[in-house]
Amino acid sequence: MFNKNRIKEPLGDRLLLIVLYIFLTALMFTVLYPLVYILSSSLSSPRAVVSGQVWLFPVEFSVKAYESIFKSKQLMTGYMNSIIYTVVGTFINVALTVMIAYPLATKTFYGRKFFITLMLITMFFSGGLIPTYLLVKELHMLDTRWALWLPGAYSVFQVIVARTFFQTSIPSELQEAAQIDGCRDIRYLLSIALPLSKPILAVMTLMYAVGHWNAYFDALIYLRSEHLFPLQYVLRNILILNSTDPTMLAETATKLRDQGFEQVLKYALIVAACVPVLVMYPFVQKHFVKGVMIGSLKG
Repeated sequence: MFNKNRIKEPLGDRLLLIVLYIFLTALMFTVLYPLVYILSSSLSSPRAVVSGQVWLFPVEFSVKAYESIFKSKQLMTGYMNSIIYTVVGTFINVALTVMIAYPLATKTFYGRKFFITLMLITMFFSGGLIPTYLLVKELHMLDTRWALWLPGAYSVFQVIVARTFFQTSIPSELQEAAQIDGCRDIRYLLSIALPLSKPILAVMTLMYAVGHWNAYFDALIYLRSEHLFPLQYVLRNILILNSTDPTMLAETATKLRDQGFEQVLKYALIVAACVPVLVMYPFVQKHFVKGVMIGSLKG
């Protein structure tokens, strides 16, 4: 007979749970409100933003700021460059990380502890910015796209996480059975190991992609040509240095600019820069938590 009597939680546990819910809810609104405010301000009229009428929802709905953004050649070039840097850079990162992590996860790989030790040393000691710049210069990569891809071609931390995933989540017996059937290592990696590694691949793709999309410091150091600048570098010039692209204000009346159109434009730029990452996240969310938890186990 099913017992309908539920075990009552102690009063202290219930009070603690209520306090935690209240705290997490307050924390959520604290993080969420600035995002909502920026979005609402970007869709409001300059007069409403300057006068402080915008609080939660857009006031005097307007999309003129977004129209000005898409008319800016400088910003659209930055958008395209960031997409190229993110797609190609993420592919290079994930490919190299897998090619390094998979052999290190194989017990029969000779000298794997030595290579792991070498990589761990680089996590604590770095050559510094000036030697890195001189190396990039000697390799003739200054003012090229390769300067944003090759110096950070893979992350040691991601290699360790991927290696741990391969060790703990893919049984070694599976590889032995494949070898008995005549399957070589490269075929096993591509046909068996990688299809079983979707969670960790999703985690690495998201981490690397967000890093490339938000990066601007490498562009600041290595790039000189304006047609190579990524979006974040362009946004830095607009939001911090206040060097607004004239084409975004060409069709804007002087009175409207005085009323705070440039302020609304900055809010719209922030929203436009965040959209690609927000769009990408739902596609990897299913594997994200699982990949982070499994890959974080000590191996």
